[in-house]
Amino acid sequence: MIQYYRELTRLEMEQIDRERTIVLIPLGALEQHGNQAPLGTDGLIADTMPRYLKEELLAADPDFPMLIFPTIPIGLSTEHKNFCGSVTLKPDTYYHMLYDIGASLAHHGFKKIAFLVCHGGNTPIVQVLSRELRSDFGLYAFILSSGAFSHPDVKATVSPGNIWDFHGGEMETSMVMAIDPSLVKLDTAEAGVPAAFVNNKSLLPYGSVSISWMGEDWKTVEGKPIGIGGDPSGATAEKGEIILRTSARALVQGLLEIRDFSS
Repeated sequence: MIQYYRELTRLEMEQIDRERTIVLIPLGALEQHGNQAPLGTDGLIADTMPRYLKEELLAADPDFPMLIFPTIPIGLSTEHKNFCGSVTLKPDTYYHMLYDIGASLAHHGFKKIAFLVCHGGNTPIVQVLSRELRSDFGLYAFILSSGAFSHPDVKATVSPGNIWDFHGGEMETSMVMAIDPSLVKLDTAEAGVPAAFVNNKSLLPYGSVSISWMGEDWKTVEGKPIGIGGDPSGATAEKGEIILRTSARALVQGLLEIRDFSS
């Protein structure tokens, strides 16, 4: 049965099969997403994705054992800190906060948690943390990506020629439009490219040869730091619905296997 963690009473929580139940912890961020998308883009996605997951999981297993934890709204956003409105935790602060949540859940007998990562900058901390929680408490900490951005159905939503679509670009802006179109201001949108990397074949902001990029590396064609990748002007709510739904469906098989996992 899929329920929201904060809606249960203590007595109801005591009746949960805590050895079998997965605690899904959505991880958001509060950071710039260009001129057109809200600072809370990742948090909005983190709030919304569990609803899509719930719908897809219930179709696969009506009794799927999961508790949806409140979204953690602030994360590790060092790369965006110089853009107005962005808020970041220090790496050790973020690590210890998530560690303490895991320790509390383990103390009450939970054996499986799943971090739903809705901001890529959170991933390195979660990767280290997941092993430490397993080592220290025997708590299985799984990592889920909230965006199936390499899925063919998702890639097909990107406008032709928009080759650098990335943080704050067409895909993420579309996701917000599917959630609440009033929060997106497409008339102020500007495109961004990784200016220092556009002519490179190997050294890129991501991939097998990379550097930890900063938001300032992504600039408009005029050279102004814009902090986003790609051109968000083609974003639509319809595209966002495809991305959210496809991303949820892509996680179902993994969650079913997490349900059955034992080492």
